[in-house]
Amino acid sequence: MKAVYYERYGSPDALTIREVKRPIPKAGEVLVKVHAAGINSWDWDMIRGKPWIVRAWGMTGPRYRIPGSDISGVVTEIGSAVSKFKIGDEVFGDLCECGWGGYAEFACAKETALARKPSSMSFEQAAAIPQAGLMALQSLNQSHIKEGQSLLMNGAGGGVGTFAIQLGRMMGLEITAVDVGPKLEALRQLGAHHTVDYNQTDFTRQGIKYDMIIDVVASRTAFSYRRALSKNGRLTIVGGNMSVVLGTLFTGAILSRKQGRKLGILAYRANDGLDSLSELFQQGQLTPVIDSVFSLEQTPEAFRHFAAGLFFGKVVISMDS
Repeated sequence: MKAVYYERYGSPDALTIREVKRPIPKAGEVLVKVHAAGINSWDWDMIRGKPWIVRAWGMTGPRYRIPGSDISGVVTEIGSAVSKFKIGDEVFGDLCECGWGGYAEFACAKETALARKPSSMSFEQAAAIPQAGLMALQSLNQSHIKEGQSLLMNGAGGGVGTFAIQLGRMMGLEITAVDVGPKLEALRQLGAHHTVDYNQTDFTRQGIKYDMIIDVVASRTAFSYRRALSKNGRLTIVGGNMSVVLGTLFTGAILSRKQGRKLGILAYRANDGLDSLSELFQQGQLTPVIDSVFSLEQTPEAFRHFAAGLFFGKVVISMDS
């Protein structure tokens, strides 16, 4: 089978397309013929080997040579002790706890890492959902935010942000979206009530307080975030500068104990809530925003596009292209 392969950390130039052996499902696993795979920040971090924490999966080089976590496809083989799926089922899910391997024509996955794909959902749409959709959903669920309260989404034009805006509108939240200027009109069309160009304005110095802040590109101190939170507001960091993430983890814990504001990071739970997102899609309330679709052979180009940061929504790899 064809697969994206890399032996060293670095730029998209480190990625090659190779013929490799088709994986064999173990007990509790299924083999999926992959039709599409999504690109997430975590995938890009794994390819670069940055920040340093991703080297837990290989200090001097990648432990898993075929990257890719979010996939959609069709079950073609079943390992022993599998009861959830049968051959021919259309599925999607996040392989980050299954050894990655999504950027390939076939991938093995634990049956617990997959959900059934609705027939009305394209493979490209399904591959765009798992990590980004669940990070948005889990961030909002842990906040206990209520109808009429305010949400600021920093880094709103990416996968997590475009899902969070749609979910926030369903919850009746007043949404402020922060991103670069060219994306702001699309964010308003998606449902944001207010937009902020981060090149023009620092949202922590506007004098406006929010009931919740979700930040996927965290770059500020815990004290700056506290300034932009309401009395019982909550900050959830999903990604960003590692020193900021760690600083918020420790400083935020101290500040949280002293006052009503809560500052912390998202403890992502892979595939937890995937069926809920599937139901919202079938009800017409949630639609993945797809910026562009590349072929498997174009994966290095897809990551160059992702690294440039000007995409809106999700970048997807299609094995059918």
